[in-house]
Amino acid sequence: MAWIALVIAGLCEMMGVYMISKYNEVKNIKNLGLLILAFVLSFVGLAYAMETLPMGTAYAIWTGIGAAGGALLGMLFFYESKDWRRVVCIILVLGAAIMLKLIS
Repeated sequence: MAWIALVIAGLCEMMGVYMISKYNEVKNIKNLGLLILAFVLSFVGLAYAMETLPMGTAYAIWTGIGAAGGALLGMLFFYESKDWRRVVCIILVLGAAIMLKLIS
């Protein structure tokens, strides 16, 4: 259950990053509320996962999902570069997170 919570927390982190960009485009209460909700859910999920999982592993995977997801969202929705080197780096981040899971 902790791993599921951690992945959901990472996805909420991605949503929070996405909502930062949306809030910068359109400053309204809906975007602000979704931004806050996403980050609150992200931190709650991380805290729950860390009750069972080692702190270093949980935090590394959570940040890996957030970092890789943020980069993917930027490429998909905000016209950031889709250079192959960026994609390779995202794969490396995700690969490192998977390896941490396997050796934990």
